[in-house]
Amino acid sequence: MNEDLSAGVVPKAVVLVEGISDRFALEVLARRRGRHLGAEGVRVVAMNGATNIGHYLDRYGPHGLGVRLAGLYDIGEEDYFRRGLERVGIGTALTREGLEAHGFFVCSEDLEDELIRALGADEVERIVEAQGELKSFRILQRQPALRGQNLTDQLRRLMSGRSGGKLRYARLMADAIDLDRLPHPLGALLDWI
Repeated sequence: MNEDLSAGVVPKAVVLVEGISDRFALEVLARRRGRHLGAEGVRVVAMNGATNIGHYLDRYGPHGLGVRLAGLYDIGEEDYFRRGLERVGIGTALTREGLEAHGFFVCSEDLEDELIRALGADEVERIVEAQGELKSFRILQRQPALRGQNLTDQLRRLMSGRSGGKLRYARLMADAIDLDRLPHPLGALLDWI
């Protein structure tokens, strides 16, 4: 389940994220900031969903390996993170500010939303065009369920509606973003670790 542990290496810090696209984006942004998280002993762990946080807190938290923890989560999953952290003794009655004080940062909707807003939807459309998917995106935008949605939501739908889309676009957007315009949760998390 964990490459570090199977190799007998215990990480110094673990960043818990919901999915692989979150991990990829953080690793790209860290690299662009001149950091190599693996070499620093920081492991970014994709949990395959926020509901799995308890397992990872048991493994890495105070009653497990006791490593420094941090995390990134979607606003809709905040209760899972709050309850999980409180259950293992990391804070009580945690507010959002309390979660941040323990190194856990919230995305307004999700990672893609944060990156799209930071880059600007027009810039993300240029990325979609560079990937040869603009024509397909225009067809998607005409779907009845998407016609009334804003461009950011349509772009998020494009990314999540295709196999591997979130992974690919997370990397591309993280590579394209101006480091001075990093969304708060991403910049704060990288500063924390």
